[in-house]
Amino acid sequence: MAKKSKKRKEIKKKLLHKYRLVILNESTYEEKISFKLSRLNVFVSGTLFTIVLIGLTTLLIAFTPLREYIPGYSSTKLKRQATELTYKTDSLVTVLNYTNKYLENVRKVLRGDIENNEINRDSLFERYKLDPSNINLAPIKADLQLREQVELEDKYNLFERNTQNLSKMLFTPLSGTLSQVYDLNKKHYAVDIVAPQATPVKSIADGTVIFSEWTASTGYVIILEHKDNLLSVYKHNGSLSRSQGDVVVAGEVIASVGNTGELTTGPHLHFELWIDGKPVNPQDFMDFN
Repeated sequence: MAKKSKKRKEIKKKLLHKYRLVILNESTYEEKISFKLSRLNVFVSGTLFTIVLIGLTTLLIAFTPLREYIPGYSSTKLKRQATELTYKTDSLVTVLNYTNKYLENVRKVLRGDIENNEINRDSLFERYKLDPSNINLAPIKADLQLREQVELEDKYNLFERNTQNLSKMLFTPLSGTLSQVYDLNKKHYAVDIVAPQATPVKSIADGTVIFSEWTASTGYVIILEHKDNLLSVYKHNGSLSRSQGDVVVAGEVIASVGNTGELTTGPHLHFELWIDGKPVNPQDFMDFN
């Protein structure tokens, strides 16, 4: 025990023994700076310096673009390009499959491979053939009232259609802050609505999906066709909930807010409204606040 205690005291004495570090002028031997040090102080200071150096290096690699120059780290730009190419490839494969299927059907028709029992038009016509003598062609009261209303509209509104009540029929697709408004001079036929990522985007009215695909410039795009020659366009979505040909109702979720496509600067919805093939200002028909 005495030996162990003595050994501990010697180690403690060595660790706490003071040394002086002196910096002298080589020519005059004048003392410039001096430090009192011990082995324990040097060990603790070196350890702390090493930890701080490792922490700064980790932060520099993790949160600055310098990590791209370190072997083993991939470039952010290359990742983005690879993702866009993956989406484009997937779209091209889908289009190619549709085209091949269409061409195969055309080849069958040209070769006469379609059998009569597959499409027997004569039997269908005979089955659903109607007898005109059994059909009542007299218009009902509601039909007469509708015809009178249409005749009055055509008489007094030859070139324009009344769209004052259209705003009462439309559902706001998304609530948020407008980062860019409708501007004909700048050829910006839409409003840009800023909202958090993955916020649901809703249909403005009952309609049919006529386009639901990925595009390079505007990312995920979905277009709905409504009654009265009304089209609604939703661009830069993060994802799409409906496919081409689907029937949707007003207020139904059709997509989510995203930041896809080359022409985007952040999560938002690019919303367009077209009536009779002409763009109109969506703010004239709905409130986005």
